[in-house]
Amino acid sequence: MYCRPRPSQVMPAVVHPTKCCVTHSFQNIVVPHIHPTHHTHVNHINYENQHSYPQTQSNVNQVTQSNVNMGPRPGVAGACSPGMGPGMGMGPGYGGPGTGVAGASTGMGPKQGPSFSGR
Repeated sequence: MYCRPRPSQVMPAVVHPTKCCVTHSFQNIVVPHIHPTHHTHVNHINYENQHSYPQTQSNVNQVTQSNVNMGPRPGVAGACSPGMGPGMGMGPGYGGPGTGVAGASTGMGPKQGPSFSGR
C-alpha cells in the first residue's frame, strides 16, 4: 500500500528572549570654540578746579557838617548868619534822613556825596 505521508503538524512557536546586538558607529564632528578678546583703552582726564578768592577794597569818606547859628551881626545890613549860604536854609530834608554814605546824616543843605577820588 501506498501510504501518504501525513501532513506535518505545526506546533506553537517558542519565542526566545530578544538578543540585543549593538553596533557602534563613530563620526568626528568639529565644533569651533571662539574666545574673543576685547581691549579697552581708557584715557583718564582730570579737571582740576582751581578756586581763587580775589578781594576788593573800598574806602568810604563819611562827611558830616554842623551849622551854628551865631545870631545877627550888629552893624552888617542883610548879612546871613555864619555858615548859612544860599540853599542852606530850613528847606526840605532838614533834619531828615542823611544824603551821605551808609545812612549818615549831613544835616541841612544840598546833597553832599562821598569823595571817591582817593584823597
